[in-house]
Amino acid sequence: MDANVPSARPAPDPKKQISTFITMFTFVLAMFILFDQDLRHWLGTMVGYAFEPTVGLGNSMPVVTLFLTGILMTAATILVRHFFTDYVGQAESQKIVNAFNKELQKARLENNKYKIKKLTEEQPKIMKKSMDMSTTQMKLMPLTMLVVIPIFAWLSVWMAGLGPAAVVNVPWASNVDLNALNVFPNWVLLYSLISIPFGQILGRALRYVQFRKRLRTIEAPAV
Repeated sequence: MDANVPSARPAPDPKKQISTFITMFTFVLAMFILFDQDLRHWLGTMVGYAFEPTVGLGNSMPVVTLFLTGILMTAATILVRHFFTDYVGQAESQKIVNAFNKELQKARLENNKYKIKKLTEEQPKIMKKSMDMSTTQMKLMPLTMLVVIPIFAWLSVWMAGLGPAAVVNVPWASNVDLNALNVFPNWVLLYSLISIPFGQILGRALRYVQFRKRLRTIEAPAV
């Protein structure tokens, strides 16, 4: 074979193509639901058959309902990521990437051409580690969106139907209309205020448990 003929490109990974397609499809579906009021209303109504009797609380306590749905959605998405993510592996990869970048920067400052050449040759492997971390998160997006989209669709329908009950008192203000717009509806801001801190606490707790479990495995004497 002629040495000048370029080698054939490697065949694309079917699993990666399917994963990319599912991610893009889920993103497009989310955009449709976000901007199509009829579709959002239909999905929210369907989800309401399960959520209305359980966390709707007779439309009497919207703040509590937002709290419960925030806890539920955040816990579900965090647990999905937890069971499909190797936090220890991610931490190891991140440490390797950071150490590599530090050494490469040091070599450039010292103008150590030999070291720069060697590190540059290894750079594709390091970049792959960084890309693998990002790819793992992207693969989980469809799963988390399957939780987030229906709940937000129901909340938008449910909040719109509250009427006067949507006006509540919060610690920092009185007579706040949860459906009023301040860039986003007030109920979205309140929902975020509830769910984001809870998500941070739960995520850190689960990572701590996983790291402790891995440490016990490492420290356990070999049988």
